[in-house]
This record gives sequence, C-alpha cells and structure tokens, in this order.
Amino acid sequence: MFEEPYKDRPENEQRYRFSFYSNAVGTAIHAKTLTDLPGPSQTFADLFRGVMKDGPTMPEERDRSGTATPSDPGPAGKSASFTTSAHGVPHDDDEQSTWWLDVLCPTEEEMRLLSKVFGIHPLTTEDILTEETREKIELFRNYYLVCFRSFDQDPYSPTHLEPLNMYIVVFREGTLSFHFQSTNHPQNVRRRIKQLRDYINVTSDWISYALIDDITDAFGPLIQSIEYEVDNIDELVLILSPNDRSDMLRRIGTCRKKVMGLLRLMGNKADVVKGLAKRCNENWSIAPKSDIGLYLSDIQDHLITMTQNLNHYEKILSRSHSNYLAQISIEMTDANNQINDVLSKLTALGTVLVPMNLITGLWGMNVHVPGMDDQTTYRWFGGIIGVLVAFALAGSYLAYKLMRNPRQ
Repeated sequence: MFEEPYKDRPENEQRYRFSFYSNAVGTAIHAKTLTDLPGPSQTFADLFRGVMKDGPTMPEERDRSGTATPSDPGPAGKSASFTTSAHGVPHDDDEQSTWWLDVLCPTEEEMRLLSKVFGIHPLTTEDILTEETREKIELFRNYYLVCFRSFDQDPYSPTHLEPLNMYIVVFREGTLSFHFQSTNHPQNVRRRIKQLRDYINVTSDWISYALIDDITDAFGPLIQSIEYEVDNIDELVLILSPNDRSDMLRRIGTCRKKVMGLLRLMGNKADVVKGLAKRCNENWSIAPKSDIGLYLSDIQDHLITMTQNLNHYEKILSRSHSNYLAQISIEMTDANNQINDVLSKLTALGTVLVPMNLITGLWGMNVHVPGMDDQTTYRWFGGIIGVLVAFALAGSYLAYKLMRNPRQ
C-alpha cells in the first residue's frame, strides 16, 4: 500500500519533518529531527550511501501495509518511521546511490548545518530561509536551485489557493527539497517512484522533474472545475429569470477570483521550466541531463496550455459579467419606462383635475360670488357643472391624443 498523506497520518506521526529516500535501500524514512534519520549503529555516511547496519526494524517487524513499526530508541534515543518499498536495490550502478532528503519547516540551525555539509551557497540558504517567492532556476558550482510555487490544495482550509513555495536543490548524487507547509507532493513523487522504478532511472534530475511535474498536475483538477463553472455561467447568464439570477453575480465574482489567483500562481512557471530545459544542453557538469529536457518540455507545454486556458476563461467571465450587467441595465430601463408611463398618466389626470378644483374653489369661497343672489333656480349651478364636465372631456381627449402620438 502507498504511504498515507501527511495530514492523514496519526497524531504521533504528524511531527515528522524529515523524509529520506535512497535508491540503494528502496525505503522512505520519516524522522522528527536530523539526528533521528540514521538507525542504530548507522552513520550519516552509511545512510546516504544506502548501507543499512542493524536497521531499526527487522523484516518480520513490518506489517503488511509496508510501514515499519517504530523500534526501541537506540543509545542516542533515536527513533524513526520507515516505509518499505516493493523493489530492491536498483541494478544501475550510476543511480544506485541517488538519495533524496525532504525537509519541512527547516530552522536556521538546520539550514546552517545542511549548507555546511552539502556546500550550499549562502544566497541559496538566504532564499530558503526568507521564503523567496520569485520562481527561478539558478546554477551553482556543485548544484542547481529550482524555486517553484504550488498552492494549498485543501478546499476546506482557510488558506486554500494560497502560495506554497518549494525549493529544490539538485546535486549530481542526490536532491534536497525544502518547504514551509505540509504538502502531498513529496509523498506523491515517492509513490510514483515506487510504481515506475522498474522502467526509469531514478536520478536526482528525475526527482526534481517529478516534483515540478506533480506541482503542475495539481493545477489540472482545479482548472477543469473552473472550466465547468465558466461554461455554466456562460450558458445561464442570458436565460435565467430575474428570480433565479440572484446569485449569478456572486458566482461570476467567485470564479473570476479563482481564475486570477491561479494566473498569479502560474506566473512565470513556463519561463522557469523553459530555462531549466535549455540548460540540459549546456556543458556544465551540474546541469540536468539531456533526456530530462524532454520531460521538462512536456511540462512547459502543459503550463502554456493551462495559462492560455485561464486567460480564455477570464475573457469569457468578463463577457458574461458585461452581459449580466447589460441585462440588469435593460431590466432597469424597462422598469423606469413603466414608471414613467404611470407618472405621465397621473400627470394628465392632474392636469384635468387641477383647473376643476380651481373653479370649485373660487365658487366655494365665503365671499359674494356671481350666482349667490339666484335662490330660486339652478342655472348657475348647472352652468358650472356643465363647464366642468366639458373641460374634463376636452382635457381627457387632448391627453389621450397626446399620449397616443407623443411626437406630434
């Protein structure tokens, strides 16, 4: 069985910050500190050469899952968790001694020790300790450094899609990788080595390629989910009714935020991989071998394609956003036109009624007005009513004609 992801391991194993893999023994060792990596009666030189002397567990102590049970502490109080491999020592002598040390959250003291032992340049140490965010490839005298960014893949984490920096220091005989957040990339690469070890040469260059490739592949499912969401938004933005379109603006905004976040994460990844692939043809002894350049070119194609897709999705979302706002504007214009129509009718009615109120108000004043002396007939009353009715009919007719033909 494969190793469990870091976050899914038992509580007592989540404190392991160092993972060591060697082709010579085909095992992955997880330890809490550097001093816990070698087994009892084993030196660091033996560990990196793949010489196992009285390892912390015997074969009969390993369970069927391939994970060795922790042994009793040695004289120095050392303890480690071992994960066995289904393969033995590789037959290729050139790759037999290839090793890989993965470090989670290295301290300054640990970085000084590793820099002194492996001859790491102070600039590289500074980039790692300061968590340099710029992705780049740098060649030094005895190694080359690859800075590559991944992201938090847990959708339930408050730091989802936040950048996660990976620093890969590649020597001819082995690889050092550093990161400051727990991630499944190292475990995925070890799983891939276990599956493909019979068919490939696991070298330090291949390990660095596998880490870059796994980081690149992590963007695939997220970009595919964004593609589905973009297609749904593009189809529904013009056909949904106003009641069903209440959350469309939120969906567009959330999707655009994801797209822009991924574009920021993609950054200049393609340029970094392209630069690393170009150095495969250089005559530097530390430069990657030419066959790794083929793998890196494939990663570069994937990165360019994903970046182009994200830019295309951003254009679709921008168009959908504009269409949504245009449709809202049209609906608001229609509502304003309806309100204006009602107001025009009320205005016409007021135009007819206000003069009538004026006439009735004049004849209703508590002063002497014409017709007050006529106490026997209703001529003045009938005349006033007739004038009001005639004015109402004439005003209604004119208002109707004007509303029917507003341009005349």
